[in-house]
Amino acid sequence: MKLKLFNLHKIGKKENKKENDTEKKAKEYHMIYAKKNKKKVSKRHNPRLKYYTEKAGIGLISKRISKVIFNICIVINLLISFYIIYWFSTYIKQGFFYMFVLMLYVWIVIFSVVLISLWILFYIIVDLRIFKRKVGIEEVLADFLQLTSANIRAGMPIDRALWYAVRPQFGVLANEIEIVAKETISGEDLDDALKRFADKYDSITLKRSINLLIEGINAGGEIGGLLNKIANDIEESKIMKKELAANVMTYVIFISFATIFAAPMLFALSSYLLDIINNLMLKMDVPAGVTNFSISFSGAGVSMHDFRIFAYTCLIITSFFSSIIIATISKGEIKAGVKYIPMFMASTIILFFIFSAIIGSVFGGLV
Repeated sequence: MKLKLFNLHKIGKKENKKENDTEKKAKEYHMIYAKKNKKKVSKRHNPRLKYYTEKAGIGLISKRISKVIFNICIVINLLISFYIIYWFSTYIKQGFFYMFVLMLYVWIVIFSVVLISLWILFYIIVDLRIFKRKVGIEEVLADFLQLTSANIRAGMPIDRALWYAVRPQFGVLANEIEIVAKETISGEDLDDALKRFADKYDSITLKRSINLLIEGINAGGEIGGLLNKIANDIEESKIMKKELAANVMTYVIFISFATIFAAPMLFALSSYLLDIINNLMLKMDVPAGVTNFSISFSGAGVSMHDFRIFAYTCLIITSFFSSIIIATISKGEIKAGVKYIPMFMASTIILFFIFSAIIGSVFGGLV
C-alpha cells in the first residue's frame, strides 16, 4: 500500500513537472510571439504619423501613405524622364553619356525634391484638416456641455451623462466622445480618457473645459452647475470674438479693396503706360543728317513680357500675405486664411486681365 502511494506521489510529481514545463514553454512562446509582433508593428507603422493621421480623422496605415507618396514620385519622375528623352532625341543631338548624367540627376535630385515636396504638402493638408476638426469641436462644445449638465441634474453618473449627450449633429465631437466612452467601458479611468481627448487638439477652450471638469470630478462638487458655467463662458467668449471681428471690419475691407481691386488696376495702367513709352521711343529716332551724331531710343529698358511676369509675381505674393493678414485680424488664426488664398489670387489675376482689356480699349488711340 505504501509502495503504491509512493508511486502515485512520484507520478503526480512528474505530471506537475510536465504541466510546469508546458506552462513555461507556453509563456516563452507568447513572449517570443509578442516580441515578433511588436517588431512587425514597428516596421509597418510609424507611431508619430499614425497619431497625426488619427488627429485628422484619416484612417490610413502609415505604410500605405508612404507607399502612395513614393509611387506618385516614381510616376512624376517617369513622365519627366520620357519628356527629356523625347526632347533630346527630337531637337538636341547629344551623346549617351550626357543623357545618362541627366537621367541620374533626374532620379536623384528631382526625385528627392518631389518626395520632400509631397510630404510637406501631405502634412499641410493633414494639419489643415486637424484645424478644421478643432474648429468644429469648439463650435458645438457649449451645447454638448449644457446637455451633459442636464443629464447629470437628471441623476445620471458623469460617464453616462457624457454618452447620452452625444448627438449626430455634433460631428467630430460626437465621434471623440464615443471613443472616450468605449475606453471607459473597457476599464480605463475617465480622467485619463478625457485628458487624451483634450491633448489631441491644440484648443485652449477644449483643454480648459476638460481640466475644469476633471478637477470638479476629483473635488466631488456639483458637476452639473460647473458644466453649465463652462458652457456660458464659452458662449460669452464667442460673442466677444464676433464683436472684435466686427470692430476690425474696416481694416479687412481696406486690405481686400487694396489687394483685389486697386493693385490689379494700377498694374494694368502701368503696363499700358510702358507700352506707350516703348512705342514713342521707337518713333523718336533722330537721323544722323540733322545733327553730328544719331540718337536712337530703340533699346527699351524693360520689355512688356518681363513687366507682366513682375506684375503676376507681385499680385500673387500680395494676395497670399493679404489673406493671411485678414484671417489673423478677423479670426485670430493664420490657418483660417488658407481658404482665402486661392480666391484672392484668382480674383487679382482675372481683374488684371479685365482692367488691361478695358484700359487698352478706352485709350487705344493714344498709342
